[in-house]
Amino acid sequence: MLEKTFLLSELAERVSGEVRGNGALAIDGLSTIQNADPSKLTFLANPAYQKYLHDTKAGAVILAEGMADTFSGNCIVHKNPYLAYALLSELWNPLGSIEPSISQHASIDDSAKIAEGVYIGAGARIAADVVIGAGAFIGENVTIGADVQIGENSRLYAGVSLYHGVTVGSDCTIQSGCVIGSDGFGFAPSGGGWQRISQLGGVIIGDRVEIGANTTIDRGALGDTVIQNGVILDNQIQIAHNVVIGENTAIAACSAVAGSTTIGKNCVVGGASGIAGHLEVVDGVHITAMTMVIKSLTEPGVYSSGTGVQPNKDWKKSIARLRRLDGTESRIKEIEKQIKLLQPKAED
Repeated sequence: MLEKTFLLSELAERVSGEVRGNGALAIDGLSTIQNADPSKLTFLANPAYQKYLHDTKAGAVILAEGMADTFSGNCIVHKNPYLAYALLSELWNPLGSIEPSISQHASIDDSAKIAEGVYIGAGARIAADVVIGAGAFIGENVTIGADVQIGENSRLYAGVSLYHGVTVGSDCTIQSGCVIGSDGFGFAPSGGGWQRISQLGGVIIGDRVEIGANTTIDRGALGDTVIQNGVILDNQIQIAHNVVIGENTAIAACSAVAGSTTIGKNCVVGGASGIAGHLEVVDGVHITAMTMVIKSLTEPGVYSSGTGVQPNKDWKKSIARLRRLDGTESRIKEIEKQIKLLQPKAED
């Protein structure tokens, strides 16, 4: 991989930051604050890492204004160091650019429309009437069903499967192992068994959507499952049929959203959370990790359920108390009745 080197002043200009110190310092990469060497740039966003600041060997550090005032080394002052780091990380991304090519070992239907500047890897299978936009990346062994549309500059990494009738917008990233457009869990009880319900809808994915490895998004039963612009989905998430996820919402790993639930814009769902079906979650909701949502959330805010970790012996005591709650409630109600019966006599 070709080494990339930038002046500290150039990096600051890219993120609209201010250089303090040697702007002519050559920087050839990013590193953690603990492990950086004098040619690397690092950042400090989490206060937990502040203890490493004055001993870091990094050539420069991205810092917020207040923190920069106490630091004697080279730095880039930025109002949001984590965002500045994110923006600069693209400069050293080994997958930042692609060489357009179509492997002779790919299988592409004659009716597919492939724009200029597209990469298609070995083992990819592209079915009839697929449309792939300019600059797209289709990795090795990707399977794309009939009538799929993929927007410009979107990336599908190795082993992604898109079923028929899926639409992917521009500038999306879909990591390896994702399955999009598979049938939803639709079955009707029929006496002694189950009658499968054919899933006749599709999946529509907007622009700038990020989907993590091994995440699955089911097609709609009748209408479409919709993932709107700017949504980010972590690894191993299950999105059921006819779910709608609003713009710029983030869902962390191992969460599941049941069918026909709508999640609003700018929401955050913590890891391993579960959201039941046919619910409404309004814009601006933050659901903390391992929360179970069983009713609609109609007001913005932070929501939690479950209990935090504790020593096993304390947890056992807590569970024992929970099991006794019904009996305790009954006894309290009986005591309240006795108190009410005694009140008139006390007043006499």
